[in-house]
Amino acid sequence: MRTGILDWLILGGGVHGTHLSHVLTTARGVPADRIRVLDRESAPLANFWRSIDATGMTYLRSPSVHHIDLEPYSLLRFARKEGRRLGGFVPPYDRPRVTLFRGHCEHVVRRYGLAELRVASETTSIAAHEWGYRVDTSEGPLETRRLVLAVGAADALEIPVWARDKTAAWHVFHRDFSRHEVGSAARVAIVGGGISAAQLALALLRAGAQPILIARHPIREHRFDSDPEWLGPKAMRGFAQAANAARRTMIERARHRGSMPPELRRAIQRSIRAGRLRWIDAEVATIDEGAEGIGLSLDRSPHWVTVDHVALATGFRPVRPGGRLLDAAIENLGLPCAACGYPVVRDTLEWRRHLYVSGALAELEVGPTARNIAGARVAGERMARVAR
Repeated sequence: MRTGILDWLILGGGVHGTHLSHVLTTARGVPADRIRVLDRESAPLANFWRSIDATGMTYLRSPSVHHIDLEPYSLLRFARKEGRRLGGFVPPYDRPRVTLFRGHCEHVVRRYGLAELRVASETTSIAAHEWGYRVDTSEGPLETRRLVLAVGAADALEIPVWARDKTAAWHVFHRDFSRHEVGSAARVAIVGGGISAAQLALALLRAGAQPILIARHPIREHRFDSDPEWLGPKAMRGFAQAANAARRTMIERARHRGSMPPELRRAIQRSIRAGRLRWIDAEVATIDEGAEGIGLSLDRSPHWVTVDHVALATGFRPVRPGGRLLDAAIENLGLPCAACGYPVVRDTLEWRRHLYVSGALAELEVGPTARNIAGARVAGERMARVAR
């Protein structure tokens, strides 16, 4: 662990934390020895890549101008050099192939030395001091003048009641889940009807498995998880003028939970028509492991299915990220929160003097896109105003 007081410490090394470290060092000139990114993973975006691999995603849902580099057209320029080798884009909005996006991220991390900024450790507590903040970790303390909370929702997986305390059902974003362990011709129930469920079903079909999608609703088609108007003044002007309670309502209404873009919807429907994939509009009531496989009872027809594996593509719980660590920090530091429990911050994303937020923690200021790559770029623009 580094000794001495840092200028900046970022908690969380996913898309948001990695992009913010790039903004602060490259755009704002913070010396590399004065900033660190604290994350349980040693490599940048490690959990992001794990989640992408878990579902078998081939193209991102976000457009080409949303990435971790600084200049908006950086990914497009990279594709001109490496696109033939790594893949291209899918229209509209030039959404990148995963291999291309990953290659670009690795290029940015390598070129700007972002991996060298990381400290792999678990954060245990946050305390304020007259000079800034002390963050205790499993590897020792870190002290910093400015602290950024860029934590994600990885610890808030949505597990249905019927699947809790069951070893037969794994959430697709659990770090121990692997679609590669599903054998050819295996029967797999995928619980969920959104983009992750659809991506996993198609990946398993390509591997020769027999997936069954079980969702509480018919297919919902939306190109993005919130409409593009939330990236600009068309929607954000009214959002900025609203009270926090109204902002929360606007965020919930804007999100297209459990949806998938048009090309995935078409691929799913083609597979259903071809008899290679089943879509069951029902809710699981119970799960039972037997000699013939794993049985799922459903609240409507066909009422029962038997499979070899159960994968939960049920997303994340609608709770404030950060868990007990953030609960304690809010109480100890007197951090202001809205009635929904999320931070009330300034337009610079400052929650308390020299304490900043990004990602979901910034959504009452940034809006429905706060959690996405687009939200990371907005946070970078806001934080660049105060960095020095």
